[in-house]
Amino acid sequence: MARDDLEGDEFRDTYTEALEQIIEAKREHRAPPAEPEAEPGQVLDLMAALNASVEKARASRGEADVHEMPAPKKKTAKKQPAKKTARKQTARKPRSA
Repeated sequence: MARDDLEGDEFRDTYTEALEQIIEAKREHRAPPAEPEAEPGQVLDLMAALNASVEKARASRGEADVHEMPAPKKKTAKKQPAKKTARKQTARKPRSA
């Protein structure tokens, strides 16, 4: 807040000014100043903006309009039968007589 090279209206600290007004109003036991009404924001369609930007870039490069290609069909692999595992042989103990 103490930089000398930041001069002008665009560098004005409105937060500190508003806070000083509120503190002064509380010291004098009066209502704080009313907040300025916020302007309603503009809702943008991001996809439309992106498409317009892409078209503008294509036109500036002189590219032809490219149509979307259909997605390739996925080939499903044939399912192989499960391999049979060899039966485990166990060592037999000799019989005692």
